[in-house]
Amino acid sequence: MRNRKQIIIAQTISTLVVIIFLVPVIYTILSSFKGMAELFSTSPTFFPRQWTLANYIHVLSTGRYGRYILNSLIVATTSTIIAIVINTMSGYALAKFKFKGSTVIMIVILSTIMLPLEIFMAPIFKIITFFGLYDSLWAIIIPPAATPTGIFLMRQYLLTIPDDIICSARIDGASEWQIFTRIILPNAKPAIATLAIFSFMWRWNDYIWPLISIYSPEKYTLQLAIANLTGEFGTDYTSALAISVFSMIPMLIIFIIFQKQFVQGTVESGMKG
Repeated sequence: MRNRKQIIIAQTISTLVVIIFLVPVIYTILSSFKGMAELFSTSPTFFPRQWTLANYIHVLSTGRYGRYILNSLIVATTSTIIAIVINTMSGYALAKFKFKGSTVIMIVILSTIMLPLEIFMAPIFKIITFFGLYDSLWAIIIPPAATPTGIFLMRQYLLTIPDDIICSARIDGASEWQIFTRIILPNAKPAIATLAIFSFMWRWNDYIWPLISIYSPEKYTLQLAIANLTGEFGTDYTSALAISVFSMIPMLIIFIIFQKQFVQGTVESGMKG
């Protein structure tokens, strides 16, 4: 009976937390179907009095929002693929190869998490400028490809894979590349799904770094385009709400596809240190 009460209390608290987080999102979606007059009415409404698609039609028919969405998809997808490859290989090396200095390397990698991003912006900007990547989508894609969080996540998960499996494969004559592609990757799917969601979300929602590394309007990402709706003499709130709803869709699709692996990977990555 006591356990049942605890479950009910936990479920109630979880439901309240979910509602608290969802209310602003739902309000944003509903407000995107309101006209300007209703949006700034002195008697605000949660549900639109009169539903309208004018905001979405205006967004799709004016500006370069199709191009901005495509730019964001290119950046987020390409950066996520590169991040999965680099972080998985790094995590595998730190988890399964015993070499002098591996612990020190891991400590150094983890210590960078405590440093604010602004510290790295100036040197990274100089590097991309030196290689001629400034004002290109590669300037957004390449710098965040390998992250300390991603390396740590993959290392922690790969530690849960028994070393005996790898040793048996080596005895049978498998190369390191075969071990990585045929044993490590299939068994690391939950962690890879988790990393994919995090990486895609970070790149899709990134604003500061694209603002620094891009100046040509045709190369803007969606977040830069949304920010530009705020002008010197006012803000186009209805268009901002409509395009913000568009920006939510890819993240929802990614999470729905990988939600099972995401939960499993997040839990199991912290089981072994």
